[in-house]
Amino acid sequence: MSTLPRAPRERASWFWDLYDFDAPGLEPALSLAARLSEVLARHALLTPVRLEYLWTVTGVGSTGIRTTLDLAGTPLGDPALADRVRGSRPVARPTAHVTNLSVFGAGTWIDAEDRSHREYRLVDVSVSAAPTGLSAELSVHHDIWGRYDFWGRPHPEVQRRNAPRLTAALRDLTALLGTPPEPGEPTYFGMATRYGVAEPEADENGWGPDLSGWL
Repeated sequence: MSTLPRAPRERASWFWDLYDFDAPGLEPALSLAARLSEVLARHALLTPVRLEYLWTVTGVGSTGIRTTLDLAGTPLGDPALADRVRGSRPVARPTAHVTNLSVFGAGTWIDAEDRSHREYRLVDVSVSAAPTGLSAELSVHHDIWGRYDFWGRPHPEVQRRNAPRLTAALRDLTALLGTPPEPGEPTYFGMATRYGVAEPEADENGWGPDLSGWL
């Protein structure tokens, strides 16, 4: 069981508009997800284990149906994966197609004593497969990326062991995609900078804001 607190909303997120990166569609979206995941895996932030996706009908909108597909060792770049996704289409919606794809898996975080831990959904990745064009989003929900934990307590050793890996991954994704990310909207739990998580102001005791009441 995980002992790492996770916020119900993202602490920070980053968005890439990739209309010119590749054509829209399921195969390009899966290929993009594979390339993003390869970068994140190099930094031990994500090893994909399943996909989750929403079904939409053109001219009607979302069906409200989400499908979860365990990869069972299948690489995201496997050409046969698109057929597996289409094969999970809801029987009652024969014209439905996939719009957003989310990639779920585990990553490694490092505590103040330099011990490594595996954490499911350490980072979240989603890719748009909509006909309007490709896009991608990365988000984080934990306190290990910033100077303070969710209770406002400083934890510089935790930040030092984890935040630079996130920054390096964001820079590598920028190099891969040919454009820097757009920081997402702030939430109660924090906000993104171009390549990291913004730091809140400390109080007179050197502590950050106590966000634990919303966990």
